[in-house]
Amino acid sequence: MEIKVTVKQLGRKHPILSEQKLEIAYNDPKISLENLLKLIVQQQVETFNAKSFELEDADDTKIPLDDYLNILTDTGKAGFGSIYNEKKADLQKAQENAVQSFEDGMFAVFYNDEQLDSLTQTVDLSLQHTFTFIRLTFLAGSYW
Repeated sequence: MEIKVTVKQLGRKHPILSEQKLEIAYNDPKISLENLLKLIVQQQVETFNAKSFELEDADDTKIPLDDYLNILTDTGKAGFGSIYNEKKADLQKAQENAVQSFEDGMFAVFYNDEQLDSLTQTVDLSLQHTFTFIRLTFLAGSYW
């Protein structure tokens, strides 16, 4: 089944990732949020593990296009497609991490502008609305 996903961060005008379509291995129109998170993580882990790891003797300079630099500065992460860690992602650990992160309030999930609060909450995928994941950041400060 194909779903639409957008990733945002609070305080940013533009999404970190524009709307993407993900293909998940699920056919039933009703799904719990926990199962949906696990299927999305499974799809992302499979995509990551399918990438080839090329060891280069020389590090070639990869200069991004001008419009890409704005995206890099907005997200605070400069990545040019090189993968330096040769380990494959562990699906079980990644799924547990995603569920635990949701329970800990590290990100919020919205489906058609309605916040999904519980992992047991059921979502109707037949409506084909966009899922929005918002990464929440904690404020840091001191009393000094």
